[in-house]
Amino acid sequence: MVQYVYKERGDERLRPIVQSHRLRVRYQETDQMGVVYHANYLNWFEVGRTEFIRHTGLTYRELEEKGIMLPVMDARISYKKPARYDDEVDIRTWVGQVSAVRLAFCYEIIRVADQELLVSGETMHAFTNSELKPIRLSRVQPAIYDWLTTMHKGEE
Repeated sequence: MVQYVYKERGDERLRPIVQSHRLRVRYQETDQMGVVYHANYLNWFEVGRTEFIRHTGLTYRELEEKGIMLPVMDARISYKKPARYDDEVDIRTWVGQVSAVRLAFCYEIIRVADQELLVSGETMHAFTNSELKPIRLSRVQPAIYDWLTTMHKGEE
């Protein structure tokens, strides 16, 4: 099952907005045993965050056109159970943390057939300009900063 991080606001319990994206494990993503090669989960994390951004109002291309880059500073991954060739998996992605200078995405990879949690993880990103110099997003693009904060708080 999905483990959402809840936040308190007055008497309400909020949860971040979660975007799901399904894919089927391709043969090329597996090893000789038919098990997904461990590094492919990081690729799926990228698919998850790209689709999260797209489905919640922007695209990576639009961010880059506005001069905002999101280089990965850190990645954490926890393997629970293997995905196998031809499994259908659900990549669940949400904003775990946002500040003026960085952003964390959280991920869960769930096997659709039995809803088993296979992998969980997080990537931490810095906000930079196109020259990869750090920026304070709240000053440079306050509307985008507010949008990300909304996604994190779970308010639509």
